[in-house]
Amino acid sequence: MSRTAFFLLAASIEVAGCQTRPSAPRPSVHYELGPPYKAAGIWWYPRESYAADVTGLASVLPREHTSLTSDGEVYDPSAMAAAHPTLQLPAIARIINLENGRSVVVRVNDRGQPTPHRLVQVTSGVAELLGIPEGGAAQVRMIVLPAESHAAADDLPGAPVLPIAAAPRAVVQSAELPPPPGARGEAGRIAPTRIAAAELTDTPAPALDLPKTVTQGPPKPGRLWVRLDVFQSYHYAAAERAKLFALAPRIVPVSEGRARSFRVMLGPFSKVADADAALDRAIGAGVPDARIVVE
Repeated sequence: MSRTAFFLLAASIEVAGCQTRPSAPRPSVHYELGPPYKAAGIWWYPRESYAADVTGLASVLPREHTSLTSDGEVYDPSAMAAAHPTLQLPAIARIINLENGRSVVVRVNDRGQPTPHRLVQVTSGVAELLGIPEGGAAQVRMIVLPAESHAAADDLPGAPVLPIAAAPRAVVQSAELPPPPGARGEAGRIAPTRIAAAELTDTPAPALDLPKTVTQGPPKPGRLWVRLDVFQSYHYAAAERAKLFALAPRIVPVSEGRARSFRVMLGPFSKVADADAALDRAIGAGVPDARIVVE
């Protein structure tokens, strides 16, 4: 083989290698809600909720979960981040491990691997701080922080925009003024100030990750239940219990101020495996919105 042919062959191999090498997706952070979707055999309906305060079980996202999150951020298993199947993205939430009292603030930025058995999935970094074992689950309470969530999402591409009525505009007239005493040059209009493009583009973007701060509070573990539905009338709750008689549900009355509701529940359970199995039975009986809660 001639020397020229050898170099041509080497160059063609190098070009072919470059053509087959996949390029990493580029981050493009944006507001994400999205249409209903089906995962794990369940239909999920994303909706905005800036005042959510819910309980359930948390699990840990795989370290090699994805390259980009659902809202276009680079996935980092050590970041203070979490995944939720229906919340607006991004959202800022406090997650409290009810079993040991530890709590952290996280950026909810991904859909994760949706399953009706888990309320939220956290990164390995968050799990380590909260004391949640990888491959395990923990009782948690998740509180969406409204002001912080609006601050994180409102200015992103794709965020909903509220219509604002335009204020009336006043008419501004310009006039040429004589130069002050001792000034040189002719009178004229003041030239508009120009801002260099570098002044606008060189400002670094704010960090998306949150500080790794753990707050220690009192442990408040509860009992695991499977919530089937909630009714304002005992009559309707009793009808639901009769329809699901084979599951042996219970009606649990709840009073919140003057409001009174009736929850149709399965449980309580002391083991996660038992709660998971009961949830599977409920979904199999035609209650796809059933979820595990801590009370």
